Amino acid sequence: MLEPSQRPVLLFDSGIGGLTVLRQARVLAPERQFIYVADDEAFPYGSWQESELEAHIVGLMGRLIEAYRPELIIIACNTASTLVMPALRKAFPDIKFVGTVPAIKPAAERTSSGLISVLATPGTVKRAYTRDLIQSFAQSCHVRLVGSEDLAGLCEAYMRGDEVERSQLTPIVDQCLLEKDGKRTDIVVLACTHYPFLVNKFRQVAKWPVDWLDPAEAIARHAISLLDRKSQDQFIPDHDIAMFTSGQVSFAKAQLIKGFGLTITK
Repeated sequence: MLEPSQRPVLLFDSGIGGLTVLRQARVLAPERQFIYVADDEAFPYGSWQESELEAHIVGLMGRLIEAYRPELIIIACNTASTLVMPALRKAFPDIKFVGTVPAIKPAAERTSSGLISVLATPGTVKRAYTRDLIQSFAQSCHVRLVGSEDLAGLCEAYMRGDEVERSQLTPIVDQCLLEKDGKRTDIVVLACTHYPFLVNKFRQVAKWPVDWLDPAEAIARHAISLLDRKSQDQFIPDHDIAMFTSGQVSFAKAQLIKGFGLTITK
């Protein structure tokens, strides 16, 4: 049996957005094998009923744990994290789980204007968890929640090499920008791991400069800090792999995964 320090780290997302977290985690723990799982067969999660999505993810996670025996699992998806983390920890108490939640606390600490927007999926916007974060950490701020049904899909298309038009992004970005009492929104929390892929496009269409807050590095640092790294110098990991639950990977997506140094498996 492998020692904890020799077991892989599993990153889980509904699509390819979690690659933003993987990129940071690999820099911090190059001695580890990483398993990236994209649940593209169920994408997008925002269209699911909450009870059905929870049962789906818990069931799938059981199969992944049995197959890969990870030491730690990063749920690199805000929609899933704000819904199923308690159920996952209850079902698999021996596994360390790290979730991805909207970076409302650091946004509240950084803002100068007090006007913050949270750009997320509709599922994340409607969660009580998100509103609890606002109540706990941003009571002194005006927080606008902006839910987009289409943006994660646009990010996936963009990373496959498709063109994303300014006209598709401008209405979404405009909703994030508020002027009130002579002040303007100065921070937009990217509350979906897909969204950083389009951040340069967001900057181009925004009516004024804002800080687009990407939590990927903070998530990765927290996750890696929980690993047992005692024998890291004595262990050479296997190559990092990626799997898609649909079993179907387009050429463009395969090239993207290859660019991240991952080998696709079934």
